[in-house]
Amino acid sequence: MDEDQIHATLSRMLLAGRLPGGTKLGEHRLADIFGVSRERIRKVLHRLGHERLIEVVKNRGAFTLAPDPSEVHVVFEARRILEGGIAAHLADTLSPDQVETLRAHVDRESEALKTGDRRTWLRLSAEFHFLLAAMTGNPVIVQQARELVGRTTMLVAFYENNAGAQCGCAEHRTIFRALASGERARAGKAMSAHLALIETRLRPLACVDAGPPLEDVIAEFMEPPSPPARTRRKAQMKAEAQA
Repeated sequence: MDEDQIHATLSRMLLAGRLPGGTKLGEHRLADIFGVSRERIRKVLHRLGHERLIEVVKNRGAFTLAPDPSEVHVVFEARRILEGGIAAHLADTLSPDQVETLRAHVDRESEALKTGDRRTWLRLSAEFHFLLAAMTGNPVIVQQARELVGRTTMLVAFYENNAGAQCGCAEHRTIFRALASGERARAGKAMSAHLALIETRLRPLACVDAGPPLEDVIAEFMEPPSPPARTRRKAQMKAEAQA
């Protein structure tokens, strides 16, 4: 597994909020899990730290983000300013293909909640916000969104209850409808209201779970290895023969 693959796996894990804040991401342990050298892990961790998805502390190591309760409001306020603007902008610029992409995404969110798959919903919920940022085509906005959403995803994963998840899913659909109909003011207002409601639904003192083992969590987010080219070609030839 190369550094980009390790980075992608850890990014997915962190953005899904599957580990409590302050969990240590030890180089030795990660090197054993991924079967690579500590030096390669160290490069990935510094990259994640630069992207503000983890905290890298000199002489102590790397840790999952543990936002100070006193800064939660500040971070959500920043998200409301940034993402409210994103929604208003997209209401004027979305293409039909982008609208269909968003429609399919919110449908997957609804299906995940309907089947009780909270873990998938959490991942899709964060991805909804990244998707909107990406649709602006502005790399600076994408980076800012990744940092801000990353700093609050863990809070949502651990401190928002299932009822809150249901509300969040419905709020995403409200945002989508405003975007799809090109209602600029309504889209911006719906996004700002959604983020304000997330903040009010958080209950930080309710979390006492130490979290699952790091190895188990990483395994959930590893992409299955791609089959060799020869194997893929043989499978393709077999499919063509059966057609």
